[in-house]
Amino acid sequence: MIDDPLVKQLLINVVEDESNLPIVKALNDGIETDEEIANETGIKLNIVRKILYRLYDMGIASYKRSKDPETQWFTYSWKFESEEVINRINKDSEKYLEMLNEELEREENNMFFVCPQGHVRLDFDESSDYDFMCPACGEELEFQDNTQTIEQIKEDIKMVESNFNSFNEKNK
Repeated sequence: MIDDPLVKQLLINVVEDESNLPIVKALNDGIETDEEIANETGIKLNIVRKILYRLYDMGIASYKRSKDPETQWFTYSWKFESEEVINRINKDSEKYLEMLNEELEREENNMFFVCPQGHVRLDFDESSDYDFMCPACGEELEFQDNTQTIEQIKEDIKMVESNFNSFNEKNK
């Protein structure tokens, strides 16, 4: 599961750096304690703990605390929550698709004008509020053909839907 591109990107966002992914892989492979993970991965214990708590905060890892009867020290047994990863990716993908569809609707239903100096991009109503003059520099705004932008958004939607659907097929 960790090798799936969507899962990998989510995990990199959580653990900040791809070099910390071995922590998640060790956790996913059933290594439970922070010390065992640090030994297995060669990553410093304090970094392992920091990453485990980040995963916990996101709901991607959980732990159980137990007390050693001899030393009276607490031991934390960690578990990778793959079901939560699936839920998070589904929710994030749906939110991203919604945002892309709103952006597509805005692009398809508006005319846009841009400053030749690159200061602003305004729709027709905003442009008319400024008498088709750039509010930053005073240059006359120029009409922008947004056909390529619309096509790019449509391609992005197809790609996200395709990735989303293949991810869900693999994780049924």
